[in-house]
Order: sequence, then structure tokens, then C-alpha cells
Amino acid sequence: MHKGSCLCGAVTFEIEGELTPPTACHCTKCRKHTGHFEAGTDVPRSALTVRGEDKVGWYFSSEKVRRGFCTVCGSSLFFDPVQRDWIGIYMGAFDTPTHVKLAMHIFVADKGDYYEIADGLPQSLQ
Repeated sequence: MHKGSCLCGAVTFEIEGELTPPTACHCTKCRKHTGHFEAGTDVPRSALTVRGEDKVGWYFSSEKVRRGFCTVCGSSLFFDPVQRDWIGIYMGAFDTPTHVKLAMHIFVADKGDYYEIADGLPQSLQ
């Protein structure tokens, strides 16, 4: 069982089962939503339990994707491609050890100019 929460604790979540290795997304939308690049793991919707759902706000950043955040403290929590059977959970929201390591970087063509990607992991321009 993996547990996580927002900064203020109004939203908590639990994930049943193993986590997939996260990817780091450097696209402009992820950078603006999180304040830096985003690292997240994808889990089956059926594995996720959210408490405080009434405090989760959703912003549709495109027709196919909405991003979830705590409406009390503003913490970025979820990446939700609404027509898929999985949901992305931002790694920074976990309270317990995840036992996974970053797998790759995506949308590196959009990365910020203030940092370098030098960890040797695979990189995709998109």
C-alpha cells in the first residue's frame, strides 16, 4: 500500500499494488502546473482511493487531460487522461517510500533553460 497527500492534508490517497517506474515530463504544461518538471507514476484507476475528493480541483489543460490539485493548499497531485483506464500520480505527493526509480525523461525539447538533464536516463524529445 502506498500513501500520499497534499501539503495541508485535506486530500489523501492510497494506492494498492506496485508502482510503475515514473517518467519525468518536461513539457511546458507540466512545468507550469508543478512549478518545475513533473515526475509521475501511472496506476490503474481501480487501485486508487482518494479521501477528501471534494477538495480536489480539476483543470482541463487539453480536451483529453485534466490535472488535479488541492483547492485548499494548491498542491499538484494528479494527471488524468480522462478516457484511459489509468491515472498519473505525482511522485512528490507520496508520503511513504515508493521503491521505484525514475525511468526516463519525456518532452525534453520543451525543458526549462535553467537546468540540465544529466542523470544518464533515456530522453525523448516528445
